Amino acid sequence: MNTLSAEKKLAVISALVEGNSIRSISRMTNVDRNTIASLLLRTGDRCAEIMDSSMRNLRCGFVQADEIWCYVGKKDKRIRQGDSLELGSQWVFVAMDAETKLVPVYTVGKRTEETTWYFVNELAERISTRIQLTTDGFVFYQRHVEDAFGSDVDFAQLIKLYGQYGQHDADAKYSPSPIVEVISKVRNGDPDPARICTSHIERQNLTMRMQMRRFTRLTNAFSKKLRHLKAACALHFAHYNFCRVHSSLRVTPAMAAGIASEIWPLQMLLA
Repeated sequence: MNTLSAEKKLAVISALVEGNSIRSISRMTNVDRNTIASLLLRTGDRCAEIMDSSMRNLRCGFVQADEIWCYVGKKDKRIRQGDSLELGSQWVFVAMDAETKLVPVYTVGKRTEETTWYFVNELAERISTRIQLTTDGFVFYQRHVEDAFGSDVDFAQLIKLYGQYGQHDADAKYSPSPIVEVISKVRNGDPDPARICTSHIERQNLTMRMQMRRFTRLTNAFSKKLRHLKAACALHFAHYNFCRVHSSLRVTPAMAAGIASEIWPLQMLLA
């Protein structure tokens, strides 16, 4: 049986973390796309283990959380009776420390109360200090942050209201609506008003869309299976935390957070 060399594996994974699609990587490296998908799954499993074992007893200060939308296989309007529950809209819940830019926790799932409960509890288990947490206005955060953290958190929700400009104009069909009002709601503790913010995590959403081809809008590069989406997210966040130097920090987020002493070479993520 033919197996990929270490150099070829590294070339494939390097292309994946830089936002290339599986088909384009296949053309560049002359590796079959099924082989690339299998390597992604194996590497994703290893990256998930790295994230799980490393993100413990973290000392974070100001954490922001948000959800980013994608879909698997088909959009919700095309789902038919009998289709797998994995198909349709999926959301990646992401938490980020605004100071170190570390992403300690992410969760892939439907935008439901169950997924929110799992995400918030994972965050609470991995942080050892009192934090200031800011989320968007998603309704289930308020209940489950209180359940997971108790009174040991300063929690606020930032609710952004958008206008309708451009929604009915063909020339601005894909333009974002303007923000017309921002409402800050303190839910628990005494958060610093100046640090009630979701700008950093929203910038992380852009990083995800730029670095994972399957998140690019208006293309056919979306995930066809949920398992591949989870593997791609695991690879992205392990690479982002441990291997990629953040431009404003000059070190990796893991180094800034004190859980790594050096920049990890990409080889350390390979299965």
